[in-house]
Amino acid sequence: MPDPPIGHLFHLNHTLGAAMELSDIDLNLLLSLDVLLQECNVTHAALRMNISQPALSAQLARLRVAFDDPLLLPAEKGRGMTPTAMGLSLKEPLALALSTLRQVVRFQPSFDPATDERSFHIAASDNAMVALGLPLLERLNGFSPNSLRFIFSRPQTEQVAAQFERGEIDLLIDDARLVPEGLKSRPLTRDRFLMAQRKGHPRGNGALDLDGYCALQHVLVSNESNNLLGYMDEHLSVLQRSRQLAVTLPQLTLVSRVLRNSDLVCTLPASLLAPFADDLDVFELPFAAPDFALNLAWHPRNHFDPGVTWLRELIWQTTNDQLLFGM
Repeated sequence: MPDPPIGHLFHLNHTLGAAMELSDIDLNLLLSLDVLLQECNVTHAALRMNISQPALSAQLARLRVAFDDPLLLPAEKGRGMTPTAMGLSLKEPLALALSTLRQVVRFQPSFDPATDERSFHIAASDNAMVALGLPLLERLNGFSPNSLRFIFSRPQTEQVAAQFERGEIDLLIDDARLVPEGLKSRPLTRDRFLMAQRKGHPRGNGALDLDGYCALQHVLVSNESNNLLGYMDEHLSVLQRSRQLAVTLPQLTLVSRVLRNSDLVCTLPASLLAPFADDLDVFELPFAAPDFALNLAWHPRNHFDPGVTWLRELIWQTTNDQLLFGM
C-alpha cells in the first residue's frame, strides 16, 4: 500500500523546529519508528511488528506530523525507504532511549545480604526483644557491620502508623493488639499469661482465685506513660473486676529484681517469665485470659521489597527455630 502524499500530512500551524514534549506522542509510535528506521521498509517492519501494512503506514503518517518531517522517503531504486536527515539523527538516540525504557519495564528489584549495603529500622517492644532473645541478634550480627545495619527502637504506639508512612520504620514487632490498622502483619508467637511472685511470698503457693488475684499488689510493665492500665486490666474490666496496680515499670528486665525484693506480683507471658524461673514462682491465672500474641508487621508498599522480605523471613525462621528447639 503506497504511503499517503507527504505534503498533505502537516498542520499549517506546525512550525519547523517547534519543541515537542514526551506527552505529545504515543510511546507505541516511537516503537514503530525504531523498527521502521532499522528496516527502512514498511512491509518488512509491519511483518516484524505483527501488524498490518496499512496500520503501520498510518502510524508513520502520525509520526511525520509529530516530528514535522517525512522521516522516511521512498527509495529512488527498489521498494525500500531512505531515512531523511531527521530520521538518521533520531535512529541512534531513539534506540538507546527505548533500550533504557525496556530495562525499566523489565526491572526486578533484588537484594543480596552478603553484598548490598542497607540500614533496616525495626521498632520492637521490650517484650518482643525478650521473646525473640539473643538468637535473632546473633543472626543479624552475622551480616553487620560489613554491609548491613540494623537499628532497633521502641515503638511509639501513637506514632507508628505515621512513621511507617514516612518510611522511618521497616518492620514492627509488637503485641498483635497494638499493630495499627492498614499494616500487613504475620503472627510470630502465641503464649499464655502467668502470674509471678517471689519465692517465699506470704501468699503461699496455693492456686489463685479471682478475689485473691485482684487484691494483690501488681506490677505493670509499660513504656506508655499516658496509659496506666495493662492488657489484664482491660480483660478484667470485661469481667467487671479490677486489680491493684502499685508500680509501673518501663522495662521488663527490672521485673525480677523488683519482685525478689518485695511482695509485689506481675502477670506476663510465660516465655518472658522463663528466664527468671530460679528466682520466682509462677501460677496459672484464676480466669480465662486471651493469649499473648506477638506479631511482625510492615507497610503494604514494602510487601514486595526484597530486602524487607528477606528480613521478615529471617525473623520468622529465627522464631520457628526457637520454638522447635525450646529456646
